[in-house]
Order: sequence, then C-alpha cells, then structure tokens
Amino acid sequence: MPFAEAAGVRVYYEVHGNGPAVVLIHGSGGHHASWWQQTPSLSRSYSVVTLDLRGFGKSTSDLEEFDSLAFPDDIVAVLDDAGVERAVLVGQSIGASAALKVAVREPERIAGVVLAHSLGGIDHEELAALVKADRAKAEELPVLDRLMSKPFQTSRPDLTFLFRQMGTFNAAKMADLRNLTAGGPTLEQVKDSGVSVCFLTGENDAVLTPGTVRRAHELLPDSALDIVAGAPHSMYWETPQLFNAALERFLETVYAADLIATGKD
Repeated sequence: MPFAEAAGVRVYYEVHGNGPAVVLIHGSGGHHASWWQQTPSLSRSYSVVTLDLRGFGKSTSDLEEFDSLAFPDDIVAVLDDAGVERAVLVGQSIGASAALKVAVREPERIAGVVLAHSLGGIDHEELAALVKADRAKAEELPVLDRLMSKPFQTSRPDLTFLFRQMGTFNAAKMADLRNLTAGGPTLEQVKDSGVSVCFLTGENDAVLTPGTVRRAHELLPDSALDIVAGAPHSMYWETPQLFNAALERFLETVYAADLIATGKD
C-alpha cells in the first residue's frame, strides 16, 4: 500500500487507471474509498488518484490536532510520491479548500481544479458573508439532511447507512479540524494563477446555495459553472452518474489535447 510522507505524516493514496491525472480529495466525512462510484468510471480514461488526508482513513491519525492548513502539503506529497507532474484536482466540500490552495501555490502542476459544493475558501468579504448565511440556515437542519435528500434516505437506506459508516473510519471529525476557513487565496491570486476553475454544485445543496456559487463564478469570470439539477450536497454519493458526467465535461475541456494524443477522445 503506497504512502507519501509530508513532514513526518504518512499519507495513504491509491492510483487507478492510466491517462491524464485526476486527484479526488474527500470531504469531512470521507476518505479514499468514498470515491467508489467515481473511480471505476473515471479510470477508463484517466489516472485516478485517491488519498486520505491526515486524520482520515489510513493516513496518520495520532496527531494532537488536525490543522487543515497542512492538507495542501498532504496533496503535494502524494503528487510527488506518485510521480504526477500535472493533474486536475477535484475537492469535495472541505477538500476543495485544500485543492485550491495547492492550485494557487503550484499552478504549473495543476491543469484545473473542481470546487465541488464549496468556494474553496476564497478570501472575499462578500462571498464570506454569503457562505456564512448559507451555513446558518443549513445548521437548522439535522446533519444528514444537510448532506442528502430525504427521498434518497427513504428509498436507499442501504446507501444511507454506508454513507454514515464511512465517517467511522476517520479519527478526525468536523469539530476537530482547525483553520477550515483560514488562509484561503484572494480572487486576484486565483486569477493570477491561471489555473482553470470549475464551480460544481447541486441545485438542492442545503449547505451552499446555488446563488452563492453563481456569485463566486461571476466574480471569477473565466471560471466554469456547473449547477446540476436536482442534486444535493453529497451529489458524488447520491447521484454519482450526474457528478461523474459533470467531471467528465470539465476534464474533457481541460485535457482535450491529452486525450486526443492518447487516443482516448
């Protein structure tokens, strides 16, 4: 089992498939295996890298604290250890903040970044206020209802149970994570990086409303925006076919020349 090392922290990762690289970065309740509905599909055309941030899954979990400001180091360590020279980063929820930090820090290595159900921690007063208002409204709901729809919970109790069980493999819980909203890049820094950004969200996201995501897209005019009809915050889990199709749309744009060169177009 491969592990990368980031300043003494062991970061578990896996690589599946061949082709241009896509790195899937989980949210607060996930780990590398959370992408079981994405990896088989994407690995037909891409080299798919999944990983466990520190405190999650098989990565080092005996730290006194889990500082999210170190998550970008985990990602870069995996890129280095796996020999990935250039990749698209896909960050789900809190994973998006780490992904965007890496993109701004090392833009020459990042072909694009997908901010799934997140603004990636962009440091902007108006956006911060919108995110805060969305979160306050979301906190009126039970945690599970924020993440997935009631109809799905009723019709798929098996997958709902599995979703909840995924988090039990992690030492780090949401309440344990420090600096989740700290250290994000400004809009100017994101623009200056030249990295292609895609805001991906669901029409029914209860954590971050489409209006907030649309405003971020307006403030970052060269970005892509994909608001998927009927999808919740955990679109990757509840409606994976829609999530995968959205990723494919962005990947095919970013990696068009690479796919043609490898005959996978």
